[in-house]
Amino acid sequence: MDFFFKRSYCGPVKLCVFDWAGTTVDYGCMAPAGAFVELFRRHGIEATIAQARGPMGMHKRDHIASMLSEAPLAKQWQDKHGAPHTADDIEALFQEFIPMQLEALPPYAKLIPGVAEVGETLRAQGIKLGGTTGYNEDMMSICMEGAKAAGYTPDISIAGDMVPAGRPAPWMAVRCAMELGVYPFEAVVKIGDTVTDIQEGLNAGMWTIGITKTGNEVGLSQEEAEALPEAELEALVSKAEAKLYESGAHYVVEAVADILPIIEEIGLRLNQGDRP
Repeated sequence: MDFFFKRSYCGPVKLCVFDWAGTTVDYGCMAPAGAFVELFRRHGIEATIAQARGPMGMHKRDHIASMLSEAPLAKQWQDKHGAPHTADDIEALFQEFIPMQLEALPPYAKLIPGVAEVGETLRAQGIKLGGTTGYNEDMMSICMEGAKAAGYTPDISIAGDMVPAGRPAPWMAVRCAMELGVYPFEAVVKIGDTVTDIQEGLNAGMWTIGITKTGNEVGLSQEEAEALPEAELEALVSKAEAKLYESGAHYVVEAVADILPIIEEIGLRLNQGDRP
């Protein structure tokens, strides 16, 4: 008889890799959305908040390129500048964006409720904490300073300019695991509020948890979310949930504060030999 042997990891969750804006800090992912709109306005291009939020989670150079690849903005650019945008235009816009985002970030680098407590609980369970972001290293440092002041410091954090390619490539999450000595990758959970967060985790062979209410897909500050009629907020959250599930997320919750039962469930699934 012929046999096929399958090797399955059946140990615990070892590492949780969290996104920054919209997941652990900056409720609603407000800082980058506004900065992109202002960047394009300075060049005579009227981008909407929805257009600015579309590629969220990517390295910010890739984000700009993605926005300009969309027909409405590409046409505005050609009409305004007399020619299609080029790679040099994208690089120039990115270089202009960097100081704008660095200036805008500090007021938004506030820890989202529940993140510090979840971090403490995971650490008490022997689970390491990582971070990844579409920001560059300097922008990420501002987020880390705000989080640290409120009691949350991951064991490692990797920015988009610290790896060969940002999301949806898996390299930031992979480097977190590598630097912390964590393997196999099915022992890792990637948590984030954008489609590219989910793609990053899936491309790394990790479990993924999408975040809705505090993140980019709902796109409301905490004050705006609390002021919105409950039915309207629920509709936005449901739409975000559907989008993240469609992108391949294994689980979707409203906020990091809700992930502990999911981490426990993933641990049980791993014990049974399940893989992402």
